[in-house]
Amino acid sequence: MEKHQLERHRSIRKNARIVSHFSPDPKSHFKSELTSLYNPSEIRKKYEGYTSPASKEREEQVKFKFTNPETPGYVGFANLPNQVHRKSVKKGFEFTLMVAGESGLGKSTLVNSLFLTDLYPERCIPPAADKITQTVKIDASTVEIEERGVKLRLTVVDTPGYGDAINCSDCYKPIIQYIDDQFERYLHDESGLNRRHIVDNRVHSCFYFISSQGHGLKPLDIEFMKALHNKVNIVPVLSKADSLTMPEVKRLKRRILEEIAAHEIQIYQLPDADEDEDEEFKEQTRCLKESIPFAVVGSTQMIEVKGKKVRGRLYPWGVVEVENPDHCDFLKLRTMLITHMQDLQEVTHDLHYENFRARRLQSKDGEPANVSVDSGSNNRALQEKEAELQRMQEMVQQMQAQIKAQSKSSPTGSKVVSHQI
Repeated sequence: MEKHQLERHRSIRKNARIVSHFSPDPKSHFKSELTSLYNPSEIRKKYEGYTSPASKEREEQVKFKFTNPETPGYVGFANLPNQVHRKSVKKGFEFTLMVAGESGLGKSTLVNSLFLTDLYPERCIPPAADKITQTVKIDASTVEIEERGVKLRLTVVDTPGYGDAINCSDCYKPIIQYIDDQFERYLHDESGLNRRHIVDNRVHSCFYFISSQGHGLKPLDIEFMKALHNKVNIVPVLSKADSLTMPEVKRLKRRILEEIAAHEIQIYQLPDADEDEDEEFKEQTRCLKESIPFAVVGSTQMIEVKGKKVRGRLYPWGVVEVENPDHCDFLKLRTMLITHMQDLQEVTHDLHYENFRARRLQSKDGEPANVSVDSGSNNRALQEKEAELQRMQEMVQQMQAQIKAQSKSSPTGSKVVSHQI
């Protein structure tokens, strides 16, 4: 800008010299030029609309304008759930599912049907001769599933070899050891210095498959569930329900529930719906509770039925649709798993993991390690603490009353010393 003015001055002086030869009054011409140069109105017209780069950058940065909400009494903390939702979606979710049961009950097929993926592309079935001395192995397969921007890190723990050997008395001990190892790893990570990125590999749910060809629970089924019901959320599943009629499925379900209650086995209980929930959710929860154990059929084959592609099994007498609630409980099982996935994680953390943590801490202090901390013992401990606090308050009140009595009976000028408890 200064350079421009300097050039303008030079041109004016040059013109003044030229005008001095031809104009009778060169001073008046030079004065008019200076007036046009330094006239504020002329300068305003010339540089009207001009903005510096720095001012443009400031205008681009300041785009958001804070406004006072129109609703009276509105503060804004009602948007806190939206913040939790955004953080949860950004972080993703983790879930570990264990499937247990004898071979040939359709565990792998059901898992592939539940999550629409192939977790066992290279699975080979060993011959019968190899199963005689086969031991139980633990296979953990992890896959990341994304649906509508929500990421789920799913870990499926399979137990090949369970119930295949001749002697199955201790076949469930490797499974118990695996569950305890995951609890131990989480406890170690939680007690460490860096607790920001803890990977949760704890088993949140166990689908235990029961054969539909029997007349109820086998002794191995009872021993397995009794050994694991204090460590994991057990969901009983009646496999290959398409081999039974509907009345047979109902009778077998009733028989299995009676045997579970007779042996005091604690399976996963769905939480009751809150009073403020809508009627549809309450009815859904009631239907899910009545469907336990879930009679399921698994299939990854697509079959055309009435011009529509469905997943199911084709038989000479018709088609069994996997996702048809009138044919099996597959849709109910998937709904239970998805809608109560957070509750399964909370029960695992608040009950089973706390039981393990309490046993580990008690074993370090020299006390017996086989003490289980359940909800009843927690309630008793809280009641004992409340009773102790009540006794302490009564003692404090008695001491305060004695101090007041001493202060009244003591002469003026004497000091009363009070002890605080």
